[in-house]
Amino acid sequence: MNDGTARFAAREVACIRGERPVFRDVSFALEPGAGLILRGPNGSGKSSLIRILAGFLKPAGGMVAWGGENMTVAPEAHNARCHYVGHLEAVKAALTVAEHLAFWAAVKGFAKADDNILAALDLEDLAEVPGRFLSAGQKRRLTLTRLLATPAELWLLDEPSVTLDGQSAARLEAMLAAHRAGGGMAIVATHAEIALPGAETIDMANHGISAAALLGESADAAAGEPDYGTW
Repeated sequence: MNDGTARFAAREVACIRGERPVFRDVSFALEPGAGLILRGPNGSGKSSLIRILAGFLKPAGGMVAWGGENMTVAPEAHNARCHYVGHLEAVKAALTVAEHLAFWAAVKGFAKADDNILAALDLEDLAEVPGRFLSAGQKRRLTLTRLLATPAELWLLDEPSVTLDGQSAARLEAMLAAHRAGGGMAIVATHAEIALPGAETIDMANHGISAAALLGESADAAAGEPDYGTW
């Protein structure tokens, strides 16, 4: 894989959580307009990889790079160029839908969010409704407005369609298509089917560590050979 000049790339990334090896040797290279889907069973490391790519976790091995430069060199710049949406809804009970949107724009340094964002996710009629009164699907749609509140080149989405009905999932797919058409990149970890035409797919199950391999690595470590944790 030639990732030296790729806009966003991972090279042989490995992850350990709680002293347990989760995955290793994950590599990809994305250019503007590209998409990547992460699949695999629970525990295979999809969420952990997304958090590594967002800069929230440090990889146990390998490197994540932007324009060929290690992401850790300028973490503030990476934070500014990406939007991360995880499992939990970033919804405060007391804030209205409109107040959430205004807050997310301000966090990224914008005086106000772009117009028509609430309409894009069918939230316009709920603009003055506090978060405590929203359904699970409405909270998820409100969380997704963060992607439109301010521009960011890289979207990192962990199960973004959870709790969405078919119509709302179609809106999300339209958002992803428009983002990529404008040169943006999207990495989506999901169990559900999601339309991301032309996207590459990584099956995280193929990068796991088998029990036999763990036992073999433990034996190597006992013999003085480097183990997984030294990568």
